[in-house]
Amino acid sequence: MQKGFDNERYIELQSQHIRERINMFGGKLYLEFGGKLFDDYHASRVLPGFEPDSKIRMLQSLSSDAEIIITINASDIEKNKVRGDLGITYDEDVLRLCGIFKGLGFGIGGVVITRYAAQAGADAFRRRLDATGIPSFVHYSIPGYPADVERIVSDEGYGKNEFVPTQKPLVVVTAPGPGSGKMAVCLSQLYHENLRGNKAGYAKFETFPIWNLPLAHPVNIAYEAATADLDDMNMIDPFHLEAYGKTTVNYNRDVEVFPVVRAMFERMGGTCPYKSPTDMGVNMAGFAIFDDEACCTASRLEILYRYYTALKEDKLKGGDGHTVEKMRLLMNRARVSPDFFPAIAAAKAKDAQTGAPAGATVLPNGAIVTGKTSPLLGAAAALLLNALKATAGIPDEQKIISPAALEPICELKTKYLKHHNPRLHSDEVLIALTVSATENPLAAKALAALDTLRGTRAHFTVILSPADEKTYKQLGILTTSEPITKQSAMLKH
Repeated sequence: MQKGFDNERYIELQSQHIRERINMFGGKLYLEFGGKLFDDYHASRVLPGFEPDSKIRMLQSLSSDAEIIITINASDIEKNKVRGDLGITYDEDVLRLCGIFKGLGFGIGGVVITRYAAQAGADAFRRRLDATGIPSFVHYSIPGYPADVERIVSDEGYGKNEFVPTQKPLVVVTAPGPGSGKMAVCLSQLYHENLRGNKAGYAKFETFPIWNLPLAHPVNIAYEAATADLDDMNMIDPFHLEAYGKTTVNYNRDVEVFPVVRAMFERMGGTCPYKSPTDMGVNMAGFAIFDDEACCTASRLEILYRYYTALKEDKLKGGDGHTVEKMRLLMNRARVSPDFFPAIAAAKAKDAQTGAPAGATVLPNGAIVTGKTSPLLGAAAALLLNALKATAGIPDEQKIISPAALEPICELKTKYLKHHNPRLHSDEVLIALTVSATENPLAAKALAALDTLRGTRAHFTVILSPADEKTYKQLGILTTSEPITKQSAMLKH
């Protein structure tokens, strides 16, 4: 993917802008940090050149002046809510985040458990935090939140919440996922700082939507695609337009809650420092884009990826089709169709030609490679092997895995593990290739090409097995598929 985003410029601009916002409030800022601090692969896909660890690197440049508060909803602890991308519960992720932040040199102000009502799981989690030396605090549900401003900004509202003592000019408030109460924690802290006669301010960091790109820009549409299941929607910020006569982009939840936030500020301090939701933000990503067309292309590919992901989720989980329909509307807005990614047509053509599931990918040099189902290899394994050979410059007809490496694996699968067919998954073909590499220089050459596939995309005519999907993900290859299971595909053929 051609780069279109200047990562170093972004880190420099972003850290400088946050420092300016700290100074604006007299030396103390609570920064609500939305999205992923680590491994932001969505941002790196739609803004080619953006590094997945950019945001934490930016914060590291401010680490001497920063500390962290992590929030978690008590009900998420109670129901063992799981992060889909990591497969771990929210409470486990809080502990993971604490360890990472400490390792990077950040102080942990504490963990705030929001909507606390003496839940057994929340109490048990507090004991775990205490055992590791991490201070914890509780915040309570406030009747009428967020509309009843008079109650919220009172001793019966924010006043009941426990105050988190902090020392640094910048307090980053983050969470393992949405719905954790980050904004409420920030505003509660401001209320208590105000009671103590301390100057402090609030700002919000969200990478998307990018406020100074057009509403219909593919980068912003890709954000809507990523949150289609949440019914988030980008929109023109009406408050910013009224105050300044300028068109900026925000999203519906921030626009809807802004009047309440403004009223809270006015009740706490007499005036609100912001005239719009856009004013509250500190995101500078739009100023680091240097090749708009590259970002548009990358974003259209991302929208296509989200569309096929929605199709697969509906097929496997029996969805109602709502997210898929929304994705189709977004694709129309972004002017993208399956033809935009040539591997889709190539995979379908190979499937039709062979009468069995197939896959295809586009290599970094633009070449299209396909893989078909055979007696010994599944489509995912075949495609991976063919892509490695093509990247390493090995002729397609050249055999690089020795039968001595294949046969024992196939026998293990059928004789001992009781699989019905001996076809290798992609992880197994890599093992066979590794064994062959000890004696075959071409196999070693193919293995050495693995890293060149990182960041590429592949499409399959059937939904991948969990084993194949996991291997491709570990290799950094983004996969999509038709919403067809292997069982239905075999019946069709």
